[in-house]
Amino acid sequence: MNYPIPTNPQEMIALRQQPLNEELVATAIAGVVQIARSRSQSLDDLKAEVLADDNLLDLSQRLWLSDVVAQAWENLP
Repeated sequence: MNYPIPTNPQEMIALRQQPLNEELVATAIAGVVQIARSRSQSLDDLKAEVLADDNLLDLSQRLWLSDVVAQAWENLP
């Protein structure tokens, strides 16, 4: 199943209706990168958001996700 990469927050929210799987997570990460770029955010800005303390992920998970987002940023057109 192929998911289109979200280009706005509404499309990101719509992903919540899909069953969770690896492809959906990859699509969501690609969407976050796409939306950040459309807002003229830098990779550093986006990584700072990912690394911000929250109650969902612990520090090691946020660091891992930050690395994944950076890889996606570098590899997506």
